[in-house]
Amino acid sequence: MLWHKSWLETRWRFLIGLAVLACAAGGVVLTYPRVVELLALVPARDTGGELGRRIRESAELARDYRGYIGSQWFGQRLVQGWTLFAVLLGTGGLVSQAVRGGALFTLSLPVSRGRLVAVRAAVGLAELVVLAVVPSLLIAALSPAVGQRYGIADAAVHSACLFVAGTVFFSLTSLLSTAFNDIWRPPLIVLFLAVVLGVSEQLVRDAARFSVFSVMSAERYLRGEGVPWLGLVASAAVSVALLYGAIRNIARQDF
Repeated sequence: MLWHKSWLETRWRFLIGLAVLACAAGGVVLTYPRVVELLALVPARDTGGELGRRIRESAELARDYRGYIGSQWFGQRLVQGWTLFAVLLGTGGLVSQAVRGGALFTLSLPVSRGRLVAVRAAVGLAELVVLAVVPSLLIAALSPAVGQRYGIADAAVHSACLFVAGTVFFSLTSLLSTAFNDIWRPPLIVLFLAVVLGVSEQLVRDAARFSVFSVMSAERYLRGEGVPWLGLVASAAVSVALLYGAIRNIARQDF
């Protein structure tokens, strides 16, 4: 019953996210021939600065199909879209429901508050797995339509890195949702932090090296440097700690 209730609370956010990311995946693949034509017209010149360096690297990666998918899909559109829906799926919960008077039934169930939070988090994480995997597999399935191939193994590695590292945003939103009694502040705070991290990564090279977005996009794997295991372990540990904090916060709430 708890699982079904959590699914009903989040299903539209999940289904909309799946539709948006699937359409975005199709767009990335089908526009590749046009991108190749445009890249042939771009002169290789030094625009200076860190931002110029990253633009040149992105252009060079896009000349190869695997690099194009890695930089444009896994490095940008999927990371950005998936992060948004991770935050939205982490929003809400018992505290905001209690303010609106909708938590009385949930709290009357013969289960602990910790289990209530854990089940809702588990449903959200399961939905995020689907949002990470299905659009990426669609990339592999649609690639022959533009005369290219993209390996399922590469898609799986990128999807796994995206999910493991990106759960930090879901977990932080879940934690903040137990600290604020309105539904808007937690997602706005987390999205603001995500924007700051993203801008820092674009402007400062050292920031990019340690950024959670770098782990989510599996940038090291794309460049042939292997899976970012240290970043994945660190992200997973932070996510577990944040979710544990959310459980402890709910246990101390006076509803």
